[in-house]
Amino acid sequence: MVAFSLHFQAQNQKVCDNLFESICKERDSQKSGYYDLPFAQEAMNEASCFVNDNKAFLHTLSHLVIIGIGGSSLGLKAIDSMLEHLPHRNTLKLLFLEHTDPINITKITQGIKRENTLFIVISKSGTTIETSSLLKFVLAEYNLLQDAQSKQHLLVITDKDSPLEHWAQKENLTYFVIPPNVGGRFSVLSMVGILPLSILGFDMRSLLRGAADITQRFFERKEEHILHKALTYAAHKKQVSMNVLFSYSSLFTHFNAWYVQLWGESLGKINAMGERVGLTPIGLIGSIDQHSFLQLIVQGVRDKSVTFLSLNPVHSAQPSIPNIEIPFLESTNFVNMQSFATLLNNQRIATMQTIENEGILTDCIEVMSLCEQSVGTLIAYFEILTSCMGQLFEINTYDQPGVEFGKARLKKLFKA
Repeated sequence: MVAFSLHFQAQNQKVCDNLFESICKERDSQKSGYYDLPFAQEAMNEASCFVNDNKAFLHTLSHLVIIGIGGSSLGLKAIDSMLEHLPHRNTLKLLFLEHTDPINITKITQGIKRENTLFIVISKSGTTIETSSLLKFVLAEYNLLQDAQSKQHLLVITDKDSPLEHWAQKENLTYFVIPPNVGGRFSVLSMVGILPLSILGFDMRSLLRGAADITQRFFERKEEHILHKALTYAAHKKQVSMNVLFSYSSLFTHFNAWYVQLWGESLGKINAMGERVGLTPIGLIGSIDQHSFLQLIVQGVRDKSVTFLSLNPVHSAQPSIPNIEIPFLESTNFVNMQSFATLLNNQRIATMQTIENEGILTDCIEVMSLCEQSVGTLIAYFEILTSCMGQLFEINTYDQPGVEFGKARLKKLFKA
């Protein structure tokens, strides 16, 4: 369902073996539990039970509002935006309260009523200032703690023994926990994503199967391209410090944002030798950004690699371009009677050939069919690739100390 094509040289076998062994050791150490999520049944079973036990209540809803930021929202948003075209997706309107911008808060909550809305607050601790502030807002705005009936409209997903779990227990709210060794940006295949996506009607077994298949194949040494790609990036890290994900469908807009957080927050660190390392992620949408960023890639500083992400054109045979000849615009007639999907795919091929011709590091990922299974494959692929890069950079891929510095300074500003 997903085809990977590397256009650069394979790496030395011994070096690949060393990287693979280090990833195996990391997985076995349980430093991060995300490796296990595609194979775990607990989250899927809990989500399925919740949906089945609350069918009558869920059928009364028109809105699902996620309160969370970063890893608590980006992955979920990415998956829903890629799959919302599927006929079995429920008609619930999915909204995200993740930003402290007052204009955005007012816009998102306009028209929302408690009786037809389920609010899900997602946070490992609950103490993230954006999430806690937005939670306080909806508690007051919609009187969600008034009684047992109003509390049914609020659900919590958090770490076990977190402050947020203790609060949920005190208020007798429905809550679910995620593994404590799974960081936010690696958590979408936990209850963080599984429960909301189940409520929306998506097939979670297929999503996890897609992630499990590529993960298992990687550890069976059947997806060596991931190792080769990581080693190529590491070998060129000083000259090529930016990685562009050029996605040829608007459906990938939020997936790009998920990738940017995963790549940037995981890899931008001070390593074991005290060196500042990292690769800057850039998310682009084709063909739109051919008219903005492509010029910089082709003739600007050669400090970027490009990964093309595309849909097979047979995915969307319609609409097509009418066979209309417009006076003075005859030069555009060569695309008449072609589908827009074919035009978009050929624009991607032409752009990729142009970039390759300039000697720029390029590879391609093609999604044959955009469904739960293929999306699960994409999620696991980028997570494993990120972990490989973290091993090569000799960093802790799963923390974010630089972010914590800013949180400490924010507290000082309010205490001044």
